[in-house]
Amino acid sequence: MTDILPASRADLPGDTTALARFLIGMTLVRDLPEGRVSGRIVETEAYGVSDPAGHAFRGMTPRTRALFLEPGHAYVYLAYGVSWMLNVSSEAAGVGAGVLIRALEPLEGVAIMRANRGVERLTDLARGPGRLAQALRIDRGLDGIDLCRDGLLWLAKSAGDPSEIGQSVRIGITKAAERPLRFYERGSRFVSGPRALNT
Repeated sequence: MTDILPASRADLPGDTTALARFLIGMTLVRDLPEGRVSGRIVETEAYGVSDPAGHAFRGMTPRTRALFLEPGHAYVYLAYGVSWMLNVSSEAAGVGAGVLIRALEPLEGVAIMRANRGVERLTDLARGPGRLAQALRIDRGLDGIDLCRDGLLWLAKSAGDPSEIGQSVRIGITKAAERPLRFYERGSRFVSGPRALNT
């Protein structure tokens, strides 16, 4: 997969929910000193404009600044003081919203992912947003990076269209929990969450 190219910002939908669906099947690439790690995106969640569950809901802060950049920038935050989470900014510059990348199907650098995670099972390497960030060694140092440009972390064009995209409520939130803003590739064994949500 050495010939893959960064995604074009012009191709990204200008709407958060549409972007969450669009990202299914695209490749997330992380270039590390010891080699390239990549995975096919199989699960996302949308946190749109004025979403009470979104980090941009109360306006821009130094921590959430990246959510207000033009579409295609990384917003990285620490959840519950334990796990890093990767989001993609999703609206026009100055409008805060993002898409959480929840799970990947590993493609390249599986040995590096296993070392980063300390586990062997392929389906456990990047199934869930915290595991994903650990497998790709994503932390706050990548916050604000342009994902539409070849660099340390970037989005590549689709690694194959998903067979079918499912939709469900989001996972692990209490505000606006009933909104069907989670998207996933149906039939993928790399998708996170309870089986009842993945039919």
